[in-house]
Amino acid sequence: MPEPDFIAGLANARRAADSLLVVGIDPDPARLPPVLAGRTDGLFEFCRAIVDATADLVCAFKPQIAYFAAERAEAELEALIDHIHARHPRVPVILDAKRGDIGSTSQQYAREAFERYRADAVTVNPYMGFDAVEPYLEYPGRGVFLLCRTSNPGAADLQNLACDGEALYERVARLACGKWNASGRLGLVVGATAPDELARVRALVGPMPLLVPGIGAQGGDVERTVRAGLSRPDDALLLNSSRAILYAGAGEDFAQAARRAAAATRDQINRAVARRSEND
Repeated sequence: MPEPDFIAGLANARRAADSLLVVGIDPDPARLPPVLAGRTDGLFEFCRAIVDATADLVCAFKPQIAYFAAERAEAELEALIDHIHARHPRVPVILDAKRGDIGSTSQQYAREAFERYRADAVTVNPYMGFDAVEPYLEYPGRGVFLLCRTSNPGAADLQNLACDGEALYERVARLACGKWNASGRLGLVVGATAPDELARVRALVGPMPLLVPGIGAQGGDVERTVRAGLSRPDDALLLNSSRAILYAGAGEDFAQAARRAAAATRDQINRAVARRSEND
């Protein structure tokens, strides 16, 4: 069987769904609908139903490992990724793990992401340097998204610090699109809550994939994000929404409510893309 090619698979998924939307899967047991409350399989069934309801509307799914690990539900995460690969094979899975450690430990984290969970891509913290990133690139065809300028309120505390005449996040972007990216499989995580920094990263890295969390519940503006993140037709921009879609409904129709929210978000993004193109 040929090795997966994350970059090509992502491009195919974007075209097939006409979508830049990524649905983040962050299952909070306290927010499961009553119909699933107390069920031993409730967490998995919630995630499975969301996936099946939205798969034709997205270019990727992004499960967050901590939400599963905190509930001792790693087996459910494995089963969910297996389900996505089996039922929705065109949709890549980005494992949101944000791992970052010395090289020998990163080798184990890479095995976890790509052998245990069989993710198509993973998020990685690059702030220990390239030797902490390199083990993930030993898996042919798999993608790696490096944290660059994140969406949380404290991101600027370190990421915007001056570093030889540029911000630290800019240095990460330069490395990621330069000597670190011999494989061509790196992308960056840049938050929608920092549109000016997003535009700067796009100017530095060209068309490489940018995974952009922060639209929806975190308050990132879709219009500004698209303007900042798309400067040419071949730019790879992935806009993630999690809670606004997962918890769009709390009744027995929660999956249908999630589908409606995902469709509305995808269409909102596409309208912003169309307006961006008209203004070029």
